[in-house]
Amino acid sequence: MPDSNGLLREMQSEMRILGIETSCDETGVAIFDSEKGLLAHKLYSQVKMHAEYGGVVPELASRDHVRKIIPLLDAVMKSAKSELKDIDGIAYTAGPGLVGALMVGASVGQSIGYALGVPTIGVHHMEGHLLAPMLEKNPPDFPFVALLVSGGHTQLVKVEKFGSYELMGDSLDDAVGEAFDKTAKLLGLGYPGGAALAKLAENGKSGRYIFPRPMVNRPGLDFSFSGIKTFAANTVYSNSGDSQTKADIALGFEEAIVDTLAIKVKRALKASGYKTLVVAGGVSANQSLRKKLKALSKEEKVKVFFPRQEFCTDNGAMIAYVGCQRLLRGEKSNLGIKVIPRWSIEDIVEA
Repeated sequence: MPDSNGLLREMQSEMRILGIETSCDETGVAIFDSEKGLLAHKLYSQVKMHAEYGGVVPELASRDHVRKIIPLLDAVMKSAKSELKDIDGIAYTAGPGLVGALMVGASVGQSIGYALGVPTIGVHHMEGHLLAPMLEKNPPDFPFVALLVSGGHTQLVKVEKFGSYELMGDSLDDAVGEAFDKTAKLLGLGYPGGAALAKLAENGKSGRYIFPRPMVNRPGLDFSFSGIKTFAANTVYSNSGDSQTKADIALGFEEAIVDTLAIKVKRALKASGYKTLVVAGGVSANQSLRKKLKALSKEEKVKVFFPRQEFCTDNGAMIAYVGCQRLLRGEKSNLGIKVIPRWSIEDIVEA
């Protein structure tokens, strides 16, 4: 993004960054210090509000971000034992996401930055997820292959270094998270259903229902999960609704998803020649997926990294981290409030 005007403080070698995440239905605020690491983070989820409607209502999401963001900011400052005057820069999610929700975080971030006279930076939401494992005590080294399974995204990304991202494979229709939620709804599990479906699958009997592994018998690294959703619907409608049957269907669905992801990950690792795998995004919290990819990493003699559970979902910590790295490199946004609801990770300017 373009340089800001002369009102901003001169760049520093050490920075304390306020991160703001408001891309969809979770409000996240965090403070990251370039020397001390993550100082504090707070997250508010709108899940209960949207569950009533069976999915995210954009207008309600935007309004709730407005209500929650300042109280969360105050709570994070108190937790980090910091004051606004201690902040050296502001990072906020600029996209992709819901335009109204993004505008809330961008407006607040730019306003605070202007008031403090510190630089601001708009961050790519998926870059935040991709680099969330960097918040751990044992972060991965570059280069690596990343499997991003978050919300409406299922992507394989070749990461040469910070800011250098090549999309190797993408979802052609439904992403994994969407397929989980839609199948969970078919099983009567409500919204969001990913975690509930995984819990139900723990009681399932393997082998009773064999779901297709989409696009694994053809070359390439792209994904398609609309067909597996249709298969799930036909399976649910043609079988009794007793609890064991539902659990067996849930397990069959989960096994197919996990197998498909593992097959494509193995191909991506071989295509890149890299020996490190990063798995991030909401679905990366799934224990069956973690188990499968850990086994794959041993088989392929590669290292695999996951973010901790609390950083699998949307959060301000990952935005603060990425913002800190970019601000330290001299990048900053101008004072205009600009968000990008549709934004490819390949379109990020290399740092």
